[in-house]
Amino acid sequence: MYREEHPNPQFYRKEWKNLNGEWDFEWDFGDSGKERKLYENDKFSKKITVPFCPESKLSNIEYKDFMNCVWYRRKFDILERWKTTGRVFIHFGAVDYKATVYINKKEVGIHVGGYTSFKFDITDYINSGTNVVCLCAEDNNRQGFQPCGKQANKYASSGCDYTRTTGIWQTVWLEHTPDNYIENFRFYPDVKNGRFLFDVSTYGSEQLNIVVSYNGKQMGNINLTSDANVIKGEIQLLEKHLWELGNGKLYDVELQYGEDIVKSYFGLREVKMEGFKFLLNGRSVFQRLVLDQGFYQDGIYTAPSEEDLIKDIQLSIDAGFNGARLHEKVFEPRFLYHCDKMGYMVWSEFPNWGLNISCPEILPSYISQWREVMERDFNHPSIIGWCPFNETWDYQGKRQWNELISTIYYMTKAMDYTRPCIDTSGHYHVVTDIFDIHDYEQDCKIFADKFKNLSKGKIENFANDRQTYKGEPVFVSEYGGISRASDNVKGWGYGTSPENDKEFMERYQGLTFSLLDNPFIFGFCYTQLYDIEQEVNGLYTYAREPKFDINRIKAVNTKKAAIEEKDLEIK
Repeated sequence: MYREEHPNPQFYRKEWKNLNGEWDFEWDFGDSGKERKLYENDKFSKKITVPFCPESKLSNIEYKDFMNCVWYRRKFDILERWKTTGRVFIHFGAVDYKATVYINKKEVGIHVGGYTSFKFDITDYINSGTNVVCLCAEDNNRQGFQPCGKQANKYASSGCDYTRTTGIWQTVWLEHTPDNYIENFRFYPDVKNGRFLFDVSTYGSEQLNIVVSYNGKQMGNINLTSDANVIKGEIQLLEKHLWELGNGKLYDVELQYGEDIVKSYFGLREVKMEGFKFLLNGRSVFQRLVLDQGFYQDGIYTAPSEEDLIKDIQLSIDAGFNGARLHEKVFEPRFLYHCDKMGYMVWSEFPNWGLNISCPEILPSYISQWREVMERDFNHPSIIGWCPFNETWDYQGKRQWNELISTIYYMTKAMDYTRPCIDTSGHYHVVTDIFDIHDYEQDCKIFADKFKNLSKGKIENFANDRQTYKGEPVFVSEYGGISRASDNVKGWGYGTSPENDKEFMERYQGLTFSLLDNPFIFGFCYTQLYDIEQEVNGLYTYAREPKFDINRIKAVNTKKAAIEEKDLEIK
């Protein structure tokens, strides 16, 4: 079993080939493989199922100790036409952490970053017929220079750190393009005026034709010719169908540049902050979010199937949530595609844990990786905000370098002015569009009292020695986390574990209603959707079985919020 679907529906070409499945595999514990020229070796000692990491059961390796370096190898065939016309690219959805790629024993490129997608042009390295790709993945999350999210930096999982991921953990595929092709594009939907604006980056000189349709009916088209590398334009849409919660009404887009044809889509929606409110298409919407960390029992970082991606979104919707914080992980494009389709809001967050955020030397690498995240995922309508950092704790006794936080914030706003940005979720804020808070107080009255003076511009006891509230919109982006182990499972959560379901529901309702009833809070994020290994504060088990009456959870979550009043929705 391996993932066979196209990995990125937002950038689909007909001529592609999936390289998932069985690969040769080799450990390189001494990190000496390059010196030993393993890329020239015709035989490795093990087999692995890609795209599952070697720590996972689905990889058929399931080795959970540290692996500072691993090697992959497989053969692939090339059509004669691919070799004689156009360009051939090899794509990697994600490789943790530093990847060196070889084609037919020759190095073609190096990529640094365990969560971002990359590709190499291998046209000049391939032969007609059978070829060999070899990949070296170097991974060391103990040095402070590598973002690793919630991957454990000790031998065993503990606290809120879980099983590590090494090497390939997203789809590998080949793609064929004409000599002149579309490199990238950005979409800027204009909700008020019913327009579709675009920037298209191209290689070579051709005519660009774009056709927009909705449910098979053409909504507009345009033909443009330009010798520049970027072509800009707009299309007036025949009909307006707004992307909305629970119903991601998506327009289809076909871009043709000479012989190159790319299929994509967009959602007609606008998000912005106004006063204390979050507005979706001009209407105040309370963000009823849940923390989703993207871990799977058998696949670790990689969902066993596309159905598992859809299931996680549906489990959240069934519990009355309208979105999620995608926490300490960059989720795969296929997951975001289903968020787009299902009308499910998400915050995109970078897995900054593991980085020495007091050290200026990490800035260049951080900028490069965060830029790749934003460029890849810019067009997803489900992404309603960016969050480049989460909880920037002191690193080995040293405080965060504030210039790092502010630099990345301003970079984020420069790259995307259409979405809000939280500089560092929870703490410690430097410059931010939203003052979000993490608070796991379990006493409902004490919890509610912390926010009672928001109308006076005050928040009680939130790291006042490290950050200053300046009247920004308020989002309680982590709360709850109520400890509740299911049968025969030991673990931890926040607070004293309730004695029974009745006590759990009373606490859950009390905490949640205090946020919904506060007219100066625009959203919450409950920790968390499902248990992960030793952390048992999920509404579902790690196997995605409900731990409570989900209909009762939904009834609490869907109560009308005080801030959702008297707003004019864009028609």
